[in-house]
Amino acid sequence: MTNTSGSTATGPLISGIAHVNLSIPVGTLDHAKFFYGQTLGLTPRAVPVAQVDSLAWFDIADSGQQVHISYQKHDQDTTVPNSSRHPCFRLGSPEALVALQKRILAHHQEGGKAAPMHCDEVGESSGEKTAEYPTRFFARDYSGNRLEFSL
Repeated sequence: MTNTSGSTATGPLISGIAHVNLSIPVGTLDHAKFFYGQTLGLTPRAVPVAQVDSLAWFDIADSGQQVHISYQKHDQDTTVPNSSRHPCFRLGSPEALVALQKRILAHHQEGGKAAPMHCDEVGESSGEKTAEYPTRFFARDYSGNRLEFSL
């Protein structure tokens, strides 16, 4: 990797956290809606129509940050790094998103102990394919943690 500073000539590529996704057991979405909406006081927001029975999203005040709740989709075997839990890093522009994706993909291809296990190809996303999601891509860090990067 030639540029590991995490910034460009115009500033940092990552400008904040867009959302954090938390997994829950199947069949407990109502419990999550009560806890995050009522107990914690987060503001519920609309989810993609096709997923109203499996997701809950909440705004964190007016920060633009969110908490997403989804059913646990991974195996109980923790030796397989395929958890859907992930943070989502917000980037400031489509150009910054592509630049970071190229950087992560190059590090994946170069290999090494700190190399990411996976990175979507430029222009691809391994997430659900629906028009209701913004431009984004996913990667897995060297230990298998899922990371999302979005506008």
